[in-house]
Amino acid sequence: MKKMIKMAAAVFTFVGAFSGMAFATPSTQIWIPSTDIQAYKTLHLNLDSYIRTTGTGSFGNPTQRDPNIIMMGPTVGVLPFEKVQAEVGFDFLVNGTDTYDNYPFMGHFKVGTPEDSLFAFSPALAVGMYNIGTTHIATMTSGSNIVYGLAARTLPVVGRISAGGYTGSKIALISQNNGSAQEAGVMLSWDRTMTEISDKLWLAVDYMGGNNAMGAVNFGAAWSFSKNVSVILGYDIYNQRSLAGSNSLTFQVDINWPQ
Repeated sequence: MKKMIKMAAAVFTFVGAFSGMAFATPSTQIWIPSTDIQAYKTLHLNLDSYIRTTGTGSFGNPTQRDPNIIMMGPTVGVLPFEKVQAEVGFDFLVNGTDTYDNYPFMGHFKVGTPEDSLFAFSPALAVGMYNIGTTHIATMTSGSNIVYGLAARTLPVVGRISAGGYTGSKIALISQNNGSAQEAGVMLSWDRTMTEISDKLWLAVDYMGGNNAMGAVNFGAAWSFSKNVSVILGYDIYNQRSLAGSNSLTFQVDINWPQ
């Protein structure tokens, strides 16, 4: 029991160290979090890029191109238990503008249980938070303080279906129409390893609701080059491009170092 208490304290201490930061990615599908959690002592490094697919901007200035985004950071599994798992991490984000680059560091955490861990056929469950930090300005990378919950179940032939919801900062998550708070929405996804083609090929579609800068529908494919290295190629269609910017092509590299 003492070891469990010390470990829990360590988790929350690590999370608290990043409470002044802004945006980060937990283990995800294409855009939204997944119920997946990094295994204990596994260090995960993500290298993500979001390349705009149109030549002119959407942030109220049709003559200026929206900036591309480069993001990288580690995530590590911190609990040694089979039925209760947790991860924490942070990211560094840049896009060449003061709006983002003045606050480049960001953190996140997630706690959950895998499928079948609670009872036979029980879904995977996960709760967590990302975009943790002080809201400096109303942008999608600045203190959105998103709290989310998800449930997921893998079905024969169909693949894994995930559903849940989120809520966040009323200051950062606003509508383009009148500036009113649009801080909540649904999270949905489907993903599947395409074993009929190759065990290395994975497809996914996910959706984050809300008339705010975070709302989007996203789809993509991943290829595992080895047990510990995979890449994702996807496309992001934002609900409110006047807030999030023009749609983007995303290229994500994921590397794991198991202990």
